[in-house]
Amino acid sequence: MSLADRDSIERRIEEIDSQLADPDTLRNPQLIRSLQEERSNLAGLADTMDEISRTESQIAEMEEVLEDEDPELASIAREELPQLRREHESLQTRLRKLLIPPDPNDRRNVIVEIRAGTGGEEAALFAADVYSMYASYAQSRGWKLENLSSRPSERGGFKEVVFSLQGKRVYSRMKFEAGVHRVQRVPETETQGRIHTSACSVAVLPEAEEVEVKINDEDLRVDVYRSSGPGGQSVNTTDSAVRITHAPTGIVVACQDEKSQHKNKSKAMKVLRSRLLDHHKREQDRKRASARKSMIGSGDRSAKIRTYNFPQNRVTDHRINLTTHNLDQVMGGELDPVIDALTEAEEQRLLSELSEEGGPEEQ
Repeated sequence: MSLADRDSIERRIEEIDSQLADPDTLRNPQLIRSLQEERSNLAGLADTMDEISRTESQIAEMEEVLEDEDPELASIAREELPQLRREHESLQTRLRKLLIPPDPNDRRNVIVEIRAGTGGEEAALFAADVYSMYASYAQSRGWKLENLSSRPSERGGFKEVVFSLQGKRVYSRMKFEAGVHRVQRVPETETQGRIHTSACSVAVLPEAEEVEVKINDEDLRVDVYRSSGPGGQSVNTTDSAVRITHAPTGIVVACQDEKSQHKNKSKAMKVLRSRLLDHHKREQDRKRASARKSMIGSGDRSAKIRTYNFPQNRVTDHRINLTTHNLDQVMGGELDPVIDALTEAEEQRLLSELSEEGGPEEQ
């Protein structure tokens, strides 16, 4: 990077500070969060650039000392130079990562939808296991989980379960979970010990704020009905369940977990807003058809992303060819090693694209 770039960062930080002090900005929480995040990223970029400059100066000094007639000083320089060069290389890598355009959704909370796929009752039981895996993972990271909607199966699984996760940078971790999760194991219903394959799909939607998605009342059809449990038996004697249909897109959201119609409608609208935000994003992605496909995947729910093989205690993530033999720990919520590997692979892909596009000038 050039000095001019370093100066432009300082100017932009000053502009942000001025905006944050503006009364109009203070009335817009979403803008405040966006500006604060941009400022934090720029400050990290500036600090790293300063560290690179200091390290380069130290390397230049040590290289001069190598030419010194004093053998003791030259010996010290020979010892310190390799470490300084490794540090410089590490800082350059950090700088390149900081230059990757941030995903604007990374700081958002998410709505997760898990649906049983092929495999009948066993798929529903696996969907419940995946839900439990995410619940444990959320607890380990201090996130709040709120159940929004569910359709239980006869044996205690889920035909569908929808929930929100709230906390620090939830989407940045959970976005890699979108896709088809496949399980290979002996089902509880299997009497001859045969291994079956079934699946569930996971959708991860960045949670939308009310001001981001405009929903006209005339575009909505709201139906109320009595909620029901497994097998269709009634679990409520009042019309508390709510189904909302968004006419322009055909998106349908139903919620029946609460006894209050008002609460069910509120939760359904929360899910609808996020589905609409996701719908608009997919439309934009389709319009940018020339853009290259991500190595991590586009989040397409039809894409098989991971296999959980119980007999071999094995988890395989097909996107990066990662295989581990700690399925019991992963199902217990220890997802960080897998997500860290996916994050690293995505960063490498983006760095490669940055390089191919010419990237920024070295400092």
